[in-house]
Amino acid sequence: MVATWSVSVLRVLTKIAGLVLIALGIVGVVVGTEPLLGRFNLDHIENIIHLLTGALLTYAGFRSPEPQLRKVVGTLGVLSLAVGILGFFAPNLFGLIPHTYSHCDNLLHLTLGVLAIFFAWIVRSPQAAGAAPATA
Repeated sequence: MVATWSVSVLRVLTKIAGLVLIALGIVGVVVGTEPLLGRFNLDHIENIIHLLTGALLTYAGFRSPEPQLRKVVGTLGVLSLAVGILGFFAPNLFGLIPHTYSHCDNLLHLTLGVLAIFFAWIVRSPQAAGAAPATA
């Protein structure tokens, strides 16, 4: 069974995630390297990544056709999932970030990764879910 949801819902969620990441990047630039809420790591490189991925998600949410939108969200979901898993074993991501990730950072990345993969590659529009698979 395939979960169904309209593409417009995926677009709205993508726009929200993109705008939240942009806001997080801006907050990180303003606050500096102080932990956000005392729990979440903020570093300059991470702020830049949040700004870039936020811009990409926002653009994809507003302008991309459905297949490209799903690829962008799914790919960023896989990257977020990988960062979440890697953060438990190499908290400074092998020296890429100066401060180490906390368990809160890792759990947030894991959650966002799983949700992005779910909405990008598992949830389908009702029209696509009802279509019969092609046979050879």
